[in-house]
Amino acid sequence: MTQGAEDGVRIGLSAVVMTLKDRQAVVLTTPTEDGSRALPFGPFDPVRDRTFERALRDFVTAQTGFRLGFVEQLYTFGDAGRASPRATPGPGRHREVSVGYLALTPDAAEGQTHDARWDAVFEFFPWEDRRGGHDAQIKEGLHAWAEGDEHRLARARALFALTPDHRWNEERVLERYELLYEARLVAEAWRDADLSPTQPMPGRIMSSDHRRILATALGRLRSKLKYRPVLFDLTPGVFTLSQLQAGAEAVSGLSLHKQNFRRGVERTGLVEPTGQLSSTTGGRPAELFRFKGVDAQTGAAPGLSLPAQR
Repeated sequence: MTQGAEDGVRIGLSAVVMTLKDRQAVVLTTPTEDGSRALPFGPFDPVRDRTFERALRDFVTAQTGFRLGFVEQLYTFGDAGRASPRATPGPGRHREVSVGYLALTPDAAEGQTHDARWDAVFEFFPWEDRRGGHDAQIKEGLHAWAEGDEHRLARARALFALTPDHRWNEERVLERYELLYEARLVAEAWRDADLSPTQPMPGRIMSSDHRRILATALGRLRSKLKYRPVLFDLTPGVFTLSQLQAGAEAVSGLSLHKQNFRRGVERTGLVEPTGQLSSTTGGRPAELFRFKGVDAQTGAAPGLSLPAQR
């Protein structure tokens, strides 16, 4: 149905644009009237817009001043009751459906328009950064929510690795966020119920369900790290192996074993030395590398292993 239908579906497009900046994974956000941050988002006009992707590119540039490179479709978000921060007003009852896209860039360019900026991803998901240890607030909150219910406790233990016999799976970002939402341990759960939180909530709130969309994107990116060379879509043309490892850690939220990571990079054959040294490391000059690209004959390009420190 079109946007003017009395009862119908409004289609919106949202963009998760991510890169690395100051050894952090960052996402492009825009302000909203309620003071929270939002992903670049705009309505799809079936009369004016020829394709979803063309519409996405146009409004992201208009809202942020940033021109997208490669994008891939992420997911379609259409839960009842979701409301976009930039929905086109109109009469009647409408279902808001958002088609999410993931875009990666090596360029954290400054000077975007309309107060767009790069925000650290872990400011929205502090529990996803395992380098800082466990979050006591979340652990206590989940135990209080479970109230001794073994099914709830089992879900919490499995997703958040609350006991030594559970392994942390960095890809399950969305499942963790949705459990926190169910347990009312994120601010959006209180906001959506028209209630005020009874205590400070972990992570920064986002408009509408944009933190859920961002969680989906982070989980997808973490998964792709292991089977596609997506990390090189976030890095500059030349880099040291230390910078490459820092990028992998910034996305995965894990502390990686240095020598094992380097051996893994060498085994993939994805990088080659440039013959130059970097003098910006603050210590001994480090060798600079570049991404070789996919195999010209087979098109093969593996991902990188993430050997976490124990």
